[in-house]
Amino acid sequence: MGMPNQGRSHPSAPPLSRSESVDPKPPLKRLLRYGRHYRKQIWLASTCSVLNRLFDLAPPALIGMAVDVVVQQDESFIASFGIRDTLGQLVVLTVLTFIVWCLESIFEYAYARLWRNLAQTIQHDLRLDTYGHLQDLEMAYFESRSTGGLMSILNDDINQLERFLDRGATEILQVTTTVIVIGGAFFILAPSVAWMAMLPMPFILWGSIIFQKKLAPLYADVREKVSLLNGRLSNNISGITTIKSFTTEAFELDRVNLDSHAYRRSNRRAIALSAAFVPLIRIVILIGFSATLLYGGMEAAAGNLSVGTYSVLVFLTQRLLWPLTRLGETLDQYQRAMASVTRVMNLLDTPIAAHPGRLALPLSSVKGEVKLHDITFAYRDRTPVVEHLTLDISAGETIGIVGATGSGKSTLVKLLLRLYEIQSGTITLDGIDIQEIRLQDLRRAIGLVSQDVFLFHGTVAENVAYGTPGATDPEIRHAAKLAEAHEFVERLPQGYETVVGERGQKLSGGQRQRLAIARALLKDPPILILDEATSAVDNETELAIQQALEVITQNRTTIAIAHRLSTIRNADRIYVMDEGKLVEQGRHEDLLEQQGIYASLWRVQMGQI
Repeated sequence: MGMPNQGRSHPSAPPLSRSESVDPKPPLKRLLRYGRHYRKQIWLASTCSVLNRLFDLAPPALIGMAVDVVVQQDESFIASFGIRDTLGQLVVLTVLTFIVWCLESIFEYAYARLWRNLAQTIQHDLRLDTYGHLQDLEMAYFESRSTGGLMSILNDDINQLERFLDRGATEILQVTTTVIVIGGAFFILAPSVAWMAMLPMPFILWGSIIFQKKLAPLYADVREKVSLLNGRLSNNISGITTIKSFTTEAFELDRVNLDSHAYRRSNRRAIALSAAFVPLIRIVILIGFSATLLYGGMEAAAGNLSVGTYSVLVFLTQRLLWPLTRLGETLDQYQRAMASVTRVMNLLDTPIAAHPGRLALPLSSVKGEVKLHDITFAYRDRTPVVEHLTLDISAGETIGIVGATGSGKSTLVKLLLRLYEIQSGTITLDGIDIQEIRLQDLRRAIGLVSQDVFLFHGTVAENVAYGTPGATDPEIRHAAKLAEAHEFVERLPQGYETVVGERGQKLSGGQRQRLAIARALLKDPPILILDEATSAVDNETELAIQQALEVITQNRTTIAIAHRLSTIRNADRIYVMDEGKLVEQGRHEDLLEQQGIYASLWRVQMGQI
């Protein structure tokens, strides 16, 4: 625990724009790199897919053998194993057919279950990993991102990958198995005919590659458009009260219509290309199938090819070429999935600019001495909000910070919590640079009551106990009483079990603020920050809260940021900020005597001007 480095600079990496690529690797390689922990499950599922296709391809060969038995009887292929009787040969084929069909069904069940469970597992793990990484990113990352856009990645894009793994992956494996097995069988049974059946293959593969390259940017644009649409919808639902109060429903509907139309137009471009793939492939397949049918038939009629072998070739040609028509759907799923993988991996690979710190700081050891030395901070692409500011707060001291809107008061709170990183200077807690303290320990030592209160969709008790797992009902009620919230909570329909609604919309602003104070008090932090904590309460409740704060702030470092000067008049010291700098400091009476900014603000609020 060394002394702070007074001249330290804290550069932070700028957040990546939506179009920037974090990793130049192809999306499939990035997915495989992420999925290396699932190799065992992937191999098992792949093996079942291949075995299922092998047994699925056996019936045409059995049909050819059956034709061979009927036509050649004791000279058939089965007869070469010593079974001369026609009935015996057919019984053997029947038993083999039963076994093959059972095994095909077993492995189809196995691969379907394995792939689907694997898809669900990867979807679950990837969503948790991505969300966990998102939570660790610095606040600057969220400045240029919409909530809807991030939700699109966490939901739509990850679901798109799950849909591909659920069906598309096994389709690719089975088509590959079909080509290898049937191609090999062709060259073994009838080399002279095999080339005709295989002729369409290079054209199909070449066409698939061309389509893939053309589809990739189209589906990337589709994912971008749906992200914008989700952002619009999320923003509008959050601001529905404002929309209704300004009667802008028609205007917002038009804006959603434009975004939705752009998404539909982007999808249409991709659909126009992907839909053309299957018909074109069918034409190429038809040529190979017709050639095999005609030339193979002539060879069989001339006696150069057995009827049984010809039957197998016709069936196998169909089994070889027709499944390739599904390449269009599989390719469509693949490209959609890869476009989504790119977005998910870009988020997952975004570097975390705020390092987590390495020094543990037990809560019981925190005294609460806070020092800011020559700090400078500016939001991205803006002029400094705080510039060369120095501020010392003794342990257990209550200070007030006042100033005009935009003077940098709330920014100090964000810097102390390391929601943003300072560009220069140092901030210490009990003599330790907060850059060195583990983030969780730092933030656990600070209780924040923000002017922008956020309550989760849940009960009153759950919101008060948020951040304090294991809190008992008596502890919750005691914190609510200190925050002057107990009485109004008791009057709610279900008391502490009343659901407050999303963002606490069923409560008034003052009620939400009192619950936020109770939540911070239940945490019992050595440092308490009140950022306009009483701005939404009436005068009577404010007076009650002030009286409670006199008890609450005992033996606790308290930083109170306020517009209402009456809430901080009894603070040990009051600091006045103006344009990111401290311009006045002292007790309430001392600042009034200075006849400066504080005295002017006091006269305005007291109605003396």
